[in-house]
Amino acid sequence: MSTPREVTLIPGDGIGPAITDATLRLLDAAGAEFRWDRQLAGMAAVTDHGDPLPEATLDSIRRTKLALKGPLETPVGKGFRSINVALRKEFDLYANLRPAKTVLTNTRFENVDIILVRENTEGLYVGAESYIKVGNDPQAVAQSVAVITRGGAERIVRYAFEYALKHGRKRVTVVHKANILKYSQGLFLEMGRKVAAEYAGRIASDDKIVDACAMELVMKPEKYDVIVTTNLFGDILSDLTSGLVGGLGLTPGANIGYDCGIFEAVHGTAPDIAGKGIANPTAVMLAACQLLDHVGDVPRADRIRAAIGATLRERKVVTGDVGGTATTDQYTDAVIARLKS
Repeated sequence: MSTPREVTLIPGDGIGPAITDATLRLLDAAGAEFRWDRQLAGMAAVTDHGDPLPEATLDSIRRTKLALKGPLETPVGKGFRSINVALRKEFDLYANLRPAKTVLTNTRFENVDIILVRENTEGLYVGAESYIKVGNDPQAVAQSVAVITRGGAERIVRYAFEYALKHGRKRVTVVHKANILKYSQGLFLEMGRKVAAEYAGRIASDDKIVDACAMELVMKPEKYDVIVTTNLFGDILSDLTSGLVGGLGLTPGANIGYDCGIFEAVHGTAPDIAGKGIANPTAVMLAACQLLDHVGDVPRADRIRAAIGATLRERKVVTGDVGGTATTDQYTDAVIARLKS
């Protein structure tokens, strides 16, 4: 018997503890071999430690190199704008991986299967902002600087192409706004085309201006396979692609660095339904599948995804956000029953 892999578990805030506990039940039923180190972040950590991102949590991730987390609430006035951004910077999690695949039946789009690869550490989200005083107004002008580095652009595009090769994908589309932002987006496009040339004959490639991409995604999303883009555009387009397949409750996210990975639900804490036992745990369950993929347990991940997909398509025991009346536990039980059938 192999030694269970230790993983940092951050249950999160709001509905987070309920949907992460449901996910642990599913993983246990699937025979996944993990040992969980429970840690806190967000408001739960403020309540217990007076700090939204305690050093103990960071130390745990430094040791395990892996984390599964629920949604977090970022407190106001606690030193940084986003706990998620802080984690990405701390562990240089430069690649954000957001899959969007059709699961539900009788929806507007039937054949969506898109992997969106978002650069996670640069662009406008570096936080290089300032005000410029004009006359008596100290905040007359606000400016934000988008930082794109050659190295950062190259590594995210290369990640997208390597992902495509490894997972049998056919095409990578580099999405940009180089027609207007000649320097920052121009550098991203330059590196995109340079890396793409190295994979010619193995992976097809093209590039697309972001506004044209957005239009095509809501008209013919089946045209897209793997999309790689900068931080802000990736943030926006990944929510768009989630909407194509049923919303954020059905889509996971992975944040990948050179030696660390954090896997998460990308939706919010939903305080309005917290404690009611009706939250949909699918996003965290699918994030756990990404975790299994990452550690090389792909067959188990595929079995869980198949059980989730079958349960959702049948729509007999599903939560309210996808048209059902099931509780979190009832839905989880149904997925586990599918897994074992």
